[in-house]
Amino acid sequence: MTNKIIEFFKANIGNRMGENSPSLLAKWLDGKLVSAEFGSLGFEFEVKPEFTNPAMILHGGVASAMMDEVIGATVYSLDKGAFYASVNLNVDFLNPAKIGEIILVKSSIVRNGNTIVHAECQITNEKGDIIAKSVSNMVKTSFTMK
Repeated sequence: MTNKIIEFFKANIGNRMGENSPSLLAKWLDGKLVSAEFGSLGFEFEVKPEFTNPAMILHGGVASAMMDEVIGATVYSLDKGAFYASVNLNVDFLNPAKIGEIILVKSSIVRNGNTIVHAECQITNEKGDIIAKSVSNMVKTSFTMK
């Protein structure tokens, strides 16, 4: 069975989130899709000044939002026919990312359940240092995508 959503993502590698995402937050973050396979998506983001805290490094809330958006898009790409919402997002912040750095946010589905989907996500810099990592549970809702 062909998964039309993952095929859409594959066809859009190299495009920015702002071009196709139904999420206004994803449009603001405006990452570039760099990889797409069943159960995993990767997006590159440039650390912009508006993404930083007073120390001028990537703000933890923005890093968390990036991971939550990428996990959400990955769960959507599973083509489960329902909207899944975050139950939790547990984040570890391990290294700073500075203005102008390009970071990779990559997700993977650990458990693809019908009601609960469990995912992991990592942010790495161009040297491969882990900036942050997270785990999340997404729950099936009665909402539909608009």
